[in-house]
Amino acid sequence: MILKRLKVDSGIIEQTNCYIVQDEQTKETMVIDPGGEPEKIIEMLDILEAKLKYIYLTHCHGDHIGALKEVKDAKGGKILIHRNDVEGLYNNEISLTDYIGIKEIKLEADSRIDDQDKIHVGSLEFIVIHTPGHTAGGSCLYCEKEKLLFSGDTLFHGTWGRTDLPTSSFKDIIQSITTKLLVLPEDTIVYPGHGKSTMIEEEKPIYFELKPRKD
Repeated sequence: MILKRLKVDSGIIEQTNCYIVQDEQTKETMVIDPGGEPEKIIEMLDILEAKLKYIYLTHCHGDHIGALKEVKDAKGGKILIHRNDVEGLYNNEISLTDYIGIKEIKLEADSRIDDQDKIHVGSLEFIVIHTPGHTAGGSCLYCEKEKLLFSGDTLFHGTWGRTDLPTSSFKDIIQSITTKLLVLPEDTIVYPGHGKSTMIEEEKPIYFELKPRKD
């Protein structure tokens, strides 16, 4: 597997992590959370000679979908998002595009996904994990073979995503993290929507033993 992380400006202070994953043999490719700077994302896809199959959105906030239209128009690919977040693709009160200060985005998802759906990119298999809390339709992607998790804005290094936004819930996000993510193998690498990567084994003590995070 080829994995690229692009830190893109998305209208907020902290840059968004846009990930590109590719099957080396087939060059089938998936972009995860194209939050901004479409030219940067498209350039990397060209360098990789990518056959863009999917554009996966971990949730509908504007800082994760800001370059969606441009990437879709330039390279194709089916837009995938959990069905509970579909409304945010055309409702700026949910996507917060006005708050972030980016132009309004109105696109329909090509497919609405559900918990435990499987997504294939070449020989790579990703399992959808529905993790409500940051948004009602927030989701993560887990690849058992590569021992990695794309956690969107659900789980960060040492903390969790905001829960003071439309459709968010503190109770739900803590339940999502403790019952769906921290049960994954401890050596799973976590690639979040913002900031640096972490591992499941590093996050478990924070939630189960109430220990402070390790910087």
